[in-house]
Amino acid sequence: MSATGAAESEPEATPGSREVLGAGYDACVAYYELLRRHGEERGLVGPRELGRLWTRHVLNSAAVLPYLPGSGSVADVGSGAGLPGVVLAAVRPDLTVTLIEPMERRVEWLELVAAELALTNVSVVQGQAQELHGKARFDAVTARAVAALDKLVTWTWPLVAPGGALLAMKGQRAAAELEAAAPTLRRLGAGAGVVHDVDVLGDGDVTRVVEIQRVGGR
Repeated sequence: MSATGAAESEPEATPGSREVLGAGYDACVAYYELLRRHGEERGLVGPRELGRLWTRHVLNSAAVLPYLPGSGSVADVGSGAGLPGVVLAAVRPDLTVTLIEPMERRVEWLELVAAELALTNVSVVQGQAQELHGKARFDAVTARAVAALDKLVTWTWPLVAPGGALLAMKGQRAAAELEAAAPTLRRLGAGAGVVHDVDVLGDGDVTRVVEIQRVGGR
């Protein structure tokens, strides 16, 4: 989903967007407009990202969709601007989505977005993932650009319910990160994990989703 100019990254200029986002398309466009107008001033996105918000950030979040549960709850850890959590909530209104973010100004942004988009399936929690250990579990936990995988697993694994999964959006080094995290996964009793190469628009631009499932009742 590469973009070489602002026009190329706008929703109407990106064929296949409606098919990818389904009934959540309009809400995702509204979210994109909010990010485009306020993202830089709020310190949510850098100026170089403004021309590719739609493809690299909003549509990119859809890479997680195939691995979400059929029903239940999702936590988006370190949600920041709301990626991928806001997009997932818009496309899957049947899921309850909790956006976990420690920074107050970003929490205020997430609450604003949820209200503006009327995302009644969204709740926002201010804090770090570790603060929820022993207090909450979710059928899926997502994270995008939060930390190296070995650290991320340590922070998030206690939040994954039995039968659930951690879904981490990663870059080209996804396989290497997964290999480096192997000792941590073994220590936590987690599965080995798998890297999914997802071509959201079928244009050759691949997003990598690391899926680590929690098998059994622990």
